[in-house]
Amino acid sequence: MEYISTRGSAPALDFEGVTLAGLASDGGLYLPREWPRFSEAEIASMAGLPYAQLAARVMAPFVGDSLTQEELLALCEQAYGRFAHDAVTPLVQLNERQWLLELFHGPTLAFKDVALQLLGLLFEKFLSRRQGNLTIVGATSGDTGSAAIDAVAGREGVDIFMLHPNGRVSDVQRRQMTTVRAPNVHNIAIEGSFDDAQAMVKRMFADESMTNRFNIGAVNSINWARLMAQVVYYFYAALQFGAPGRKVAFSVPTGNFGDVFAGHVAAQMGLPIEQLIVATNVNDILHRALTSGDYSTGTVTPTATPSMDIQVSSNFERLLFDVGGRDGSAMAEQMRSFDANRSMQLTNAQRQGAAGLFASYRADQDQTSRAMQWAYQHAGEIIDPHTAVGLSAALASELDPAIPMVTLATAHPAKFCDAVERATGVRPMLPARVGDLFAREEAYTELPGNYDAVRDFVAERATPAG
Repeated sequence: MEYISTRGSAPALDFEGVTLAGLASDGGLYLPREWPRFSEAEIASMAGLPYAQLAARVMAPFVGDSLTQEELLALCEQAYGRFAHDAVTPLVQLNERQWLLELFHGPTLAFKDVALQLLGLLFEKFLSRRQGNLTIVGATSGDTGSAAIDAVAGREGVDIFMLHPNGRVSDVQRRQMTTVRAPNVHNIAIEGSFDDAQAMVKRMFADESMTNRFNIGAVNSINWARLMAQVVYYFYAALQFGAPGRKVAFSVPTGNFGDVFAGHVAAQMGLPIEQLIVATNVNDILHRALTSGDYSTGTVTPTATPSMDIQVSSNFERLLFDVGGRDGSAMAEQMRSFDANRSMQLTNAQRQGAAGLFASYRADQDQTSRAMQWAYQHAGEIIDPHTAVGLSAALASELDPAIPMVTLATAHPAKFCDAVERATGVRPMLPARVGDLFAREEAYTELPGNYDAVRDFVAERATPAG
């Protein structure tokens, strides 16, 4: 399996190479040169597999020769052995048509664990072969940071520097990052938005003063391996409904477009997905892009769904490249224009290519609260506000009701207890396994929203490549 950049001029890499590289050297994102595809018989043969075995089967074509099948299965069993539910990503029924896919049974109570528990093990495996050191630099709107830190804390050969927007993540999200006291973990609270933090991370990948000294790696969903692991739970859910013999639709609350792009990948691999609903909050750049072709930034509005308070959705570039003709030079020019003007229009090919599988929906705060109320009143389920954005979209869908509609439940409701309590009157409690979170001591560094300050902080503390 060979990987190419969306911008066309970075060297092609194998799976090990893209896992450690993260962002491509030309500023693009890596994708497989071509999509592997399973036959209907191959998909049918996956029914009933335990999650780790299913994961190894689905991911094997992407891994290629970088791991043996036995190595991949062992890593999957280790990663998913830490989850609190034996099914790893269980389905919960809300009514005759609506379902939740619970993705929050990992150690940090968010869907990011599904990918990052595996990614941490992949880093350790590949770095042990190279006897090198990796400096992970990431930005988080809340859940990526805690999941990534949990996955790599104390691991050999890895330093992690995680940026979060100061005061713009929930107390639980912040504490899950800042109470991890491992020598290789560095938390940075920057003044500004998630988009500001993400822009600094991307700039660091292009900064030769840093890349010449350190092996800079990524845990954000710009890292292909993270997206690859998220493809698995689409297969898991669809198989429960009878795939490949029955279609299924998914509603996906999203900000950075990684989780829903994984659904696109599953569809390219042969999974019978009827529709993917891109569910956004009022920071609705993706909704505008998919409905009118207008991909232009505005001011980030803080909401009760902070993980979606994003204006620049990194993984959208992957979709535009894939459905728009896979022309790297044209994609590079389009993104250069966007970086300069903070706006662009999708091409006709991009709009038409996305229209077949994707729909979109925008939920404001009232709609989000009503969806939380609906889940509690009609099914006795407490859901977090991000999941509620997805459920609001699912309930509004006019698809054939015979097609199951699965909303991705992306976080445990206790991570956003204040918003849940306001909507439902019920204050969700943290699971016992993280119940002492608020008794632990925090440690993080506050920095201005200034690239030089962040770069210097990382350079002073990271381990050189060697």
